[in-house]
Formats: sequence, C-alpha cells, structure tokens
Amino acid sequence: MQAVFLDKGTFSDNVDLPAPAGVTDYITYDDTPQELIIERCQDADIIFANKVQINADVIANLSKLKLIQLTATGMNNVDQNACAKHNVALYNVAGYAVKSVPEHTFMLMLTAMRAGIHYHEKVADGTWQDDGNFCLLDIPLIDLEEKTLGIIGVGTIGKRVTDIARAFGMTVLWAEHQGRTPRNEDYTAFDEVLAQSDVLSLHCPLNEQTKHLINKDTLAKMAKQPLIVNVARGGIVDSQALTDAINNEQIIGYATDVFEQEPIVKDDPLLTLAKHPRVIFSPHNAWGSKSAQETLWQILSKQVSEFIDKHEKTTTNNT
Repeated sequence: MQAVFLDKGTFSDNVDLPAPAGVTDYITYDDTPQELIIERCQDADIIFANKVQINADVIANLSKLKLIQLTATGMNNVDQNACAKHNVALYNVAGYAVKSVPEHTFMLMLTAMRAGIHYHEKVADGTWQDDGNFCLLDIPLIDLEEKTLGIIGVGTIGKRVTDIARAFGMTVLWAEHQGRTPRNEDYTAFDEVLAQSDVLSLHCPLNEQTKHLINKDTLAKMAKQPLIVNVARGGIVDSQALTDAINNEQIIGYATDVFEQEPIVKDDPLLTLAKHPRVIFSPHNAWGSKSAQETLWQILSKQVSEFIDKHEKTTTNNT
C-alpha cells in the first residue's frame, strides 16, 4: 500500500519515522499546502497527517484512500462525516505524551510563578549588574506549595498533573463540567474551582461546549487572581478577554503552549503581553519530547500495520 505523509516537518529531524510494516510505497513531505493535497495523494491508500486540514472535498476526490492516520490525538482537522460516507477509516494516536505534556505544564507554571524569563533577561541585559545588589527581587517569587491547583479536563494527562502537583504540596481540585453537579466526591463544581484556584490548568478537548470556556464571565469568577496554564487548545480561551483580564489584574498571568490560530497571528492580542513577567509562550510543542515522538510513531505503526493486515485478509476472503 502507498502511504503519503503530508506534514512530516511537524516532527523533529532527529526522530526516525520509518514506514510501518505493510507500507510498500512511502512518500513524505515536510508540509503540504491545501491546494496540493489531492494531487499528492491521488494514488494513496493511506494518508498520514498532523494538522493538515482534510475536508470533504479532499476525501471525495481520493478514490483509493482507505485510511487517514493522524499523528496526533485531536481530530478536528478531518471531516469525519465525509470519512464515514466514503468508507475511509480515521485513526488518531493517544497516550503518547503522558510524560511530555505534564512536565511541560510545570515548566510553564514554574516559569510564570517565579518570573523566570523576566529574571533571565535581567541577568543577560546588565540590569542585575547595574543594580549592584547580590540578588534581584523586583517581581515576587511565588511558591507552589500550599497553593490550590484547579484542573479542567481530568484525563490521563490531568491525572498525571495531579500527581506532580501533590508532590509539590499543592491542593488539587478537579472541575466538574460547567453547569453540572459534581459526579462524585473527587470532583468540585466548576464555578467553585474557578473561585478557589491559585493556578488553573487546562487539559480539556476543544468542542462546542469548551469553545471560549475561559471568557469574560468565567474570568470574573476567579476570586484569587490565578495564573492560567493552557496546554489543551488555544480556542478554549478567549484571547481578548484574557488579555484584558491580565491588564486589569483580574489574573496574574498566562502560560500557554497553544493559540487560537497556529502559528500565532501577528494581531493576536496575546502578543501584547509578551513582556509581562508572568506570561510565557511556547510554540505548541508540549507534546513533542523526543521520547513522546518515538512513542507516538510506535503506536501509529502498530495501528497502521494491523489495519493493512486486516484489509488484506478481508480482500483475500472476498475474492
């Protein structure tokens, strides 16, 4: 079977991504513009894609296509109804970043709470030397111990973040879905989590219910002026409302790996906060430790090989 990888460039150069067993013709592109997807995949049985948008028109025009294998967990970039209509299987990959994302979460959290970038720059630009004191403490350093961490999205990653937070001596609250009664004693009402959290960490999927979940109204309920950490999806946060909240000191900062448009657009209001001592950005790479990328490819390769094997057996039995 022929497999075409449309955006191999989303992986690190030093990570080996061999063709899964059963793939006899393996074509890779670092990136693929929307207008070239159909041309490049005319003979493809399988498409590998990370963030390329695969819409209904693309799927309808690829008669040989049998499988779209995403190199990510989220599937918002593929028209799932079109896949069902044209009998194209759609697979994602889950569970590969259970170390990488939680560790990145705490990198963002600690850097913001202790103003890490701010102090790095004060050493590098000569401010500390000019000050003359043995230490510089113009921005308060905030400890995690005894703080309350609210988690929105309690899956595998949210639970691992919980474990790490407790090791730091934090109290952890799991937020129930907005507007619902807590399902059991492990969960806390959504609005109560907003009110009690010193840090709020987002780990939920982006869907109709979570689009702009963090908005002007929910930000107003955050009584303790928390730091917000986002390693979920950019669209969960209303960027303008969050920017206003920081400028109005409703919250102390924002540490995010994700943005509403990626790469971030030049007029994103969040960029106006780039010099804020408790704002830190990373370019959607929380998932991407070398180990996580290798694990992802192992999971993907097994899935694809099993799909090919099953397809070939079905074809043989039908002839």
